[in-house]
Parts: sequence; C-alpha cells; structure tokens
Amino acid sequence: MGLLDKILGRGKKAAGDVTGNDSMRREGAAQERESAAEDRAAKHEDLAAEQRQQAAEAHVERENS
Repeated sequence: MGLLDKILGRGKKAAGDVTGNDSMRREGAAQERESAAEDRAAKHEDLAAEQRQQAAEAHVERENS
C-alpha cells in the first residue's frame, strides 16, 4: 500500500505542478509524506518484533544455564 500511495502522491504532485493547481500539488506531497511515514513505522515495528524475539531467546538461554 505504501508504494502505491507514494506513486499516486507523486502523480498528483506532478499534475498539480503542470496545471498550476496548488491544492492538488499539496495533496500529492502530503500523500507522499504519509506513505513515507507509514513505511518508516512498519520498519520500526519489524525491528521491535525482532528485538523482542531476541530478548525472549536470551531469557530462555539464561533460564536454562
């Protein structure tokens, strides 16, 4: 979904530039920023899940030692 939103936002921004429609350009730029923020959030969520898994594994190792 993030990539599609980024592409659509870029298209709106370009269309706004070509037609001189500042509202469309701003909407496209906002859509691109939103998509980028969603991508960053997903990466951080994945990293957090990985860290939780590593912590759980370390806890099990410590308990078994």
